[in-house]
Amino acid sequence: MSLRDRLEFNGRTNGFAAAGMHDQRAYRDIKVRIHKLLLDRVDLAMMDSLPQEQLRSELGSLVEELLHSESVVVNDIERKNLVRDIQHEMLGFGPLELLMSDPAVSDILVNTWKQVYVERFGRLEMTDVQFNDDAHLMKIIDKIVSGVGRRIDESSPMVDARLPDGSRVNVIIPPLAIDGPIMSIRRFAAKPLTMDDFIRLQSLTPAMAQVLQGLARAKTNMIISGGTGGGKTTLLNILSSYIGPSERVITIEDAAELQLQQPHVVRLESRPPNIEGKGEITQRSLVRNALRMRPDRIILGEVRGAEAIDMLQAMNTGHEGSLATIHANTPRDALSRLENMIGMAGMNLPSKVARHQISCAISVVIQVARLPDGKRKLTSIQEITGMEGDVVTSQEIFSFHQTGIDAKGAVRGHFRATGVRPRFTERLRVHGIELPENLFDPSRLFEVGD
Repeated sequence: MSLRDRLEFNGRTNGFAAAGMHDQRAYRDIKVRIHKLLLDRVDLAMMDSLPQEQLRSELGSLVEELLHSESVVVNDIERKNLVRDIQHEMLGFGPLELLMSDPAVSDILVNTWKQVYVERFGRLEMTDVQFNDDAHLMKIIDKIVSGVGRRIDESSPMVDARLPDGSRVNVIIPPLAIDGPIMSIRRFAAKPLTMDDFIRLQSLTPAMAQVLQGLARAKTNMIISGGTGGGKTTLLNILSSYIGPSERVITIEDAAELQLQQPHVVRLESRPPNIEGKGEITQRSLVRNALRMRPDRIILGEVRGAEAIDMLQAMNTGHEGSLATIHANTPRDALSRLENMIGMAGMNLPSKVARHQISCAISVVIQVARLPDGKRKLTSIQEITGMEGDVVTSQEIFSFHQTGIDAKGAVRGHFRATGVRPRFTERLRVHGIELPENLFDPSRLFEVGD
């Protein structure tokens, strides 16, 4: 009789019988009991001194031994799964390990202990992964946040953290989360995407890619605008790959997630206040400090507050080729948000002065979006051309137009150039980058969704 029909401990260990229980509940019960017995036998201090693979092997042997000594009747598949899951509990992040090892999963969304969603290929889907209870979920959460020197409890019920692989984690727990602990994990590919991948996935056209490559190499100040999950950080990583190996790059982030490949990269990360409300280091402080570190380029993972004014001033005082992302629905909204952030710095600049700062600092705004079918697209590339009166002026160079959705739910549309030859072509030419004349031909449509 297998675990699917009956779970049974013998009476020597004050065990229990689980006849008639649902498979999943029965499996969790036996896993919890074996896990507890294993903890009684393992020297936790010794675990830190052994190599990971040796420890994994020894834990597997101990689980097999316990299953035999407790006379647990399981089939081969159940036995293998129990060994694997308890190894994950001891060495990793429990039920999340299988999802973390799936390269197709880009987001893991834990809605209390009994409901876990993932995003695969841009679409959300519910999984059959569950934790044992809230306490089990909190144990995994504590393991994650303590690993990066953070803490979470009722007095500090929200936290941002990151996993060793660079994945970004956000956690919120009761009393703020009414139904139980909530955790969101934004994952990043072990092998960063390239511009060729973006072209293959029809996120942009070869002409757009050629322009963006030239802009990055010519040290053009750019800002990437878009919504959550739109691909801003991914595009920022791709653009940064065109920075020369001889340049000193300083990155500034709230939660480090950039994956720059250059040899000379200095990574800075802000720090939240401690439980006493002290010790906070903001992005603005890091931007100011970065200016004293002899940077060739400054990359701001996301501009979201008073650091905007320091970023713009850096762009206006010789730190060319700086890059940043911002949450906004359109390029025009991005400029408006930047203006609002300047106001957050408490400098009381007149609107016209703030807009002049923006128009002088930023040359190009790139808009990215996640479409209804889950695919990411560069929907607009706009050049900032200056000021007319009190208004920052711009011109669109490339755009994506959605024309419909096919029977399978895939978005149909086309990329096209607007026909405007941008002013930045002269800058690119000075840097030895020549763009073909027909690159901006508006008659060339690139259809997607076929």
